[in-house]
Amino acid sequence: MSLGRPAGKGTEKRRGRASPPASGGEADWTPAERRLLASLDTPEKVQLFLNRLAYDPAPGTASPRRVLRERKANCFEGALLAAAAFRYHGRPPLLVDMRSWNDDDHVLAVFQRDGAWGCVAKSNYTVLRFREPVYRTIRELMMSFFDIFFNAIGQKTLRQYSVPFDLRRFDSRGWMTTPDDISWIGDALDRARHYQVLTPAQIRELHRADPVLVKAGLMGADPSGLFKPK
Repeated sequence: MSLGRPAGKGTEKRRGRASPPASGGEADWTPAERRLLASLDTPEKVQLFLNRLAYDPAPGTASPRRVLRERKANCFEGALLAAAAFRYHGRPPLLVDMRSWNDDDHVLAVFQRDGAWGCVAKSNYTVLRFREPVYRTIRELMMSFFDIFFNAIGQKTLRQYSVPFDLRRFDSRGWMTTPDDISWIGDALDRARHYQVLTPAQIRELHRADPVLVKAGLMGADPSGLFKPK
């Protein structure tokens, strides 16, 4: 999610540097929003809800409230909405950033069940979404994506991942319900500690993904939201 690079896997638009709201407080969900969030009481249900949202390639970052109303999201907005749903049900709202090379970055909403990690995600790629909570560490979870984290020409592009980033630090700024752009959260996530996935020698030896797998990953993708690799 480096500055100057795209916002999420499957959209060429980068989060702008919008200023955070001056005030906020606890989320002031409407009764209708509360009913909807109450129904998203498991990560699996959150993922199914994200799958039904239209993919949004437009620039900027909408809050979870705006995503619920507009029924469209990019990868980052989908992760934020998932984190808000987790927050509503008492789970910590945690994001993990996945940095790439010659490709869009990707953002996940991660969760734990019985001590193991899983995740929920919105993506223009079919293979970069839900993971069962069976991974002992965040690195294990990240490496489950490695061979299928490819760009439109099959290059394997995952290079770094962040520590879990807790959005509760922004509760006082109204991140879940503000009508304003919240791209500033992306800037904060970009400053979080990141870990390398590969050594330079390993990068030099990488092979491209099988074209059949690339085709499968792009099934149903919105072409306007795909990164154009060089």
